[in-house]
Amino acid sequence: MAVLVALSATLFAAPVRAETVEVAPGVRVTKKSYPAPPNQQPFFGFVAKTPEQRAADEKFVNALVAATGSRQKAFEEASLRGWRAIGKNSAIEAAQRFNQAWLLAPEQSAVYHGFAIVTMMRFGDIDYADELFRIARKQPDPLKPLLADYGRALLLGKRPEQARTILEEAVAATPDLADAWSNLGFARVETGDKPGACAAAEEAAKHKPSTSVLGDIALLRNRAGCN
Repeated sequence: MAVLVALSATLFAAPVRAETVEVAPGVRVTKKSYPAPPNQQPFFGFVAKTPEQRAADEKFVNALVAATGSRQKAFEEASLRGWRAIGKNSAIEAAQRFNQAWLLAPEQSAVYHGFAIVTMMRFGDIDYADELFRIARKQPDPLKPLLADYGRALLLGKRPEQARTILEEAVAATPDLADAWSNLGFARVETGDKPGACAAAEEAAKHKPSTSVLGDIALLRNRAGCN
């Protein structure tokens, strides 16, 4: 009987909750780390920093603020370098730059947006990317491509239904963004809506698509069997 009681207690015990950490005033994220150097992980991998490391962070922040003229301009410079690194497919540099941006303005949407993309690029962790994108949506000054990027990450994570919901929101919010339309097209294909995918491809082509999006449109039309 004692064994049965113990087993019953185990079965009905509350699930263990993941530990969360406050990373900005009022913002908590799951404490998660990966097999990579701390500065190549979101939030420096949540390592406990030494007094010397904290002093180095403060010195960096002060130097960049002095060089750019304000904390906001320093943040914009660090995050811009992060986006450029993503454009070059360098997740390592992107993580380093968005860690710098986090030190400067931890409340900004772009920090979580950038970390979400890094998480997918470097570690393929759709669950954590999803969490970070959700936070990015709630934080100040979200970037125009946020929902398009969020939907694309969900597509890469094999979540087409969820991706379609987000991408339908994306084209409603940013109807002039070619990426949003092309990503929606892929979500529609993967959810069985080929006519809708072709319509999305046509819309994407109307909004000055980049070279990479032009390639996506061609692939989308082929996959959907568009005329």
